[in-house]
Amino acid sequence: MSSVKQVSTNSEVDERLSALLTNAGAIRAIASAVEGTIGPKGLDTMLVDKFGNVIVTNDGVTILEEMDVNHPAARMLINIAKAQEEEIGDGTTTATIMAGALVSEGVNQAVKGVPVTRIIEGIKSGLQKAQEAISQSTLSLQGVDDSLLKQVALVAGRGHEDIAQLVLEAARIVGKGKLQEPGFKLAQTVKAVEGAESQVFFGTILNKEAMNKQMPEKVAGAVLVLDDALEPEKIGEEALASEAGFNKYLELQSQFAQNIEKIVKAGAKLVLVDRGVDDLAEEILTDAGIMVVQRVANSELLKAAEHTGARLLKRTALRKSPEELAQYLGFATEVYQDRQLEKIKILGGRGKPLATVLVGAATEEVVEERERIAQDAASAVQAALKGGIVPGGGATELMVARKLEEFRRTTKGMAAYGIDCLIEALKRPFSQIVTNAGFNALEATGNVVAAQVEQEKDSLAIDCDNGQVVDMLELGVIDPALVKLHALKAAGEVAEAILRINTIIKKRDSFSAEAEGMDFKGR
Repeated sequence: MSSVKQVSTNSEVDERLSALLTNAGAIRAIASAVEGTIGPKGLDTMLVDKFGNVIVTNDGVTILEEMDVNHPAARMLINIAKAQEEEIGDGTTTATIMAGALVSEGVNQAVKGVPVTRIIEGIKSGLQKAQEAISQSTLSLQGVDDSLLKQVALVAGRGHEDIAQLVLEAARIVGKGKLQEPGFKLAQTVKAVEGAESQVFFGTILNKEAMNKQMPEKVAGAVLVLDDALEPEKIGEEALASEAGFNKYLELQSQFAQNIEKIVKAGAKLVLVDRGVDDLAEEILTDAGIMVVQRVANSELLKAAEHTGARLLKRTALRKSPEELAQYLGFATEVYQDRQLEKIKILGGRGKPLATVLVGAATEEVVEERERIAQDAASAVQAALKGGIVPGGGATELMVARKLEEFRRTTKGMAAYGIDCLIEALKRPFSQIVTNAGFNALEATGNVVAAQVEQEKDSLAIDCDNGQVVDMLELGVIDPALVKLHALKAAGEVAEAILRINTIIKKRDSFSAEAEGMDFKGR
């Protein structure tokens, strides 16, 4: 480190300016790793691990998650991008690029002598105005059949027509009401499988097979979902050594067999289990012609229960009578083992409507990328239905930058320099989009801003195919407004957090500290 003050034998302090510059450098390095992927002409990034395994993608959050990063400031930016992905499912590249620019501009102002507190003050007031400008320009969609929704899916799906159609079909099956539920994510219904035929079906899929080949490959009817193991109560080895303990063991085995028979009498045709299944239970259920699937992933178990209308049960519920147990079962019109995919499909549940987007991929190498593309498209469609749409291609960011320039002129004091930082950060996504398309960013920015003012049309930007200023709405380049709002919020949060760091202190090694304490006590 440069300009280090020695505080004690176990800690070091990096002076304020060096801390800002160090952190800004780390943030800039992270932003530069993804900026080449943004826009329709963005390129892919190859990620290689120590074993030679390769991932080729232009998905921002995937690149950030897979990068080997140790710098704490860089980790903060990656965590913010992950939060953007978790909340909205799209826009991580835009958020990262704006955050990188915001931190860089903030440090530049600090180097010139502007107090960091004033910079942050200006950024925060500018963010509020920026979000207001985006909200005012947002266009609402009429529903899942709105023609503009397809353009949203195409833009987020990187122009893949087949994926856009699949996502739209799934959205129609689920319905606008379900898509607007806070806990539901359409992206989680997407699965990509090598060699599969791309399709959307009314139901869900389990990444499992039946327990054995003797079980039926196809069933229909009642569904039992057990969020537990299907095993008898355990007895310790010490207890088994006594006669009383062994008798208790036999009693528990008998009770367990009776409980399994209750499943048969209740009419279950499919049994889904969170954990393992005892051999005795497997034998009885196999003889009864029931399909049993064990160790089902919790997310898949929840989907199956929701779709079939089944109640999640613990094994203690099996003590109930068959008639009582039957009241907790779900229902599916068809459940079958797809031998080609080595998965189980559950169709026509009587619970909530649930669609599954099955995306086919020709080779193993492109399976994950096809899945990421479809998930981005699904997230964008859901976000657009929730919060409306805005022009894409950087047009909205440039419009907001113009609004902030007007606001800046009315701002007194040094907080105005913080607004300058935000203005430059808002211009960066557009600049990178046109740079990736092979055009001069400075010239393109000037042309678009002038055209927006002259024509009084905020939806103008650059056609990346020919470099002409065009209307993004007419061109079909549309983004969800929520993506823009959350990207701004994420960029602002990480910039404020980084700019507030006044010093970097190397922590004392906790193991060494404990050893010192023990040595001291020993003396």
